Amino acid sequence: MVQLGLVGLGKMGFNMRERLRAAGHEVVGFDRNPAVTDSESLADLVSKLDAPRIVWIMVPAGDPTRQTVVELSQSLSEGDLVIDGGNSKFTDDKLNADLLAAKGIGYLDCGVSGGVWGKDNGYGLMVGGAGSDVARAMPIFDTLRPEGPREEGFSHAGEVGAGHYAKMIHNGIEYGIMQAYAEGFELLEAAHVVKDVPAVIKGWQRGTVVRSWLLDLLVRALEEDPELDDLEGYVEDSGEGRWTLEEAVNNAVPAPVLSAALFARFSSRQKDSAAMRAVAALRNQFGGHAVKKAGS
Repeated sequence: MVQLGLVGLGKMGFNMRERLRAAGHEVVGFDRNPAVTDSESLADLVSKLDAPRIVWIMVPAGDPTRQTVVELSQSLSEGDLVIDGGNSKFTDDKLNADLLAAKGIGYLDCGVSGGVWGKDNGYGLMVGGAGSDVARAMPIFDTLRPEGPREEGFSHAGEVGAGHYAKMIHNGIEYGIMQAYAEGFELLEAAHVVKDVPAVIKGWQRGTVVRSWLLDLLVRALEEDPELDDLEGYVEDSGEGRWTLEEAVNNAVPAPVLSAALFARFSSRQKDSAAMRAVAALRNQFGGHAVKKAGS
């Protein structure tokens, strides 16, 4: 059993703490929410850990993560280890690693997949960093990952940055799979040939080549709301889909499915699309096709 500091006790961080504690690890958490925190500040968290320390960060990507790393660098000591388990952009990892390395502190980046279900099902982990640091943190990784062969729920992807790069591509793929299911659902609903759309999708859960955990989650959503009428079709993106497409361009790799899935999310946020108004106007101009006037 090991001792761990965990910064960020939101939806995933809180459940990770519970899973680790259930396995017998000692976890000291810090969060700005006084109802869930175990310490008063980052410095207080560090003071409660025995050297050499391991501190895992689960806060939003960007400035919050960067500021946390900077603050930890001022409290931690040589020989300690920091793991960033958030959805940071892989280019941020070298900056964090270099800052900590100047003080003799190790750094791992860890892409984490599993969402709110990870507490019970385990988390898929993709790690970047030195092999010695990975080995040191392996008891933590082994507790967080799903049961079964390690290589089916954990990967040491490469050097610093590789873990978050792998998670970025994972999320880009996720965009495409979700969009395919969504378009299939809409077509089944629109055609009116199929009379029980939820039953058809549920029937895909076993034996078919499109079965997956995401499909299981769609079935669950349809059981709660068979036509999904309770939801508004507005979908945000976390940023990793955009970063994936940037990398596709940088490496000259065609990614039409991933790009279409991301742009579909952009479209979902437009109550009145200027582009579609332009298309309607052009169709009316060259073909005399009917248009629907605003407010009619």
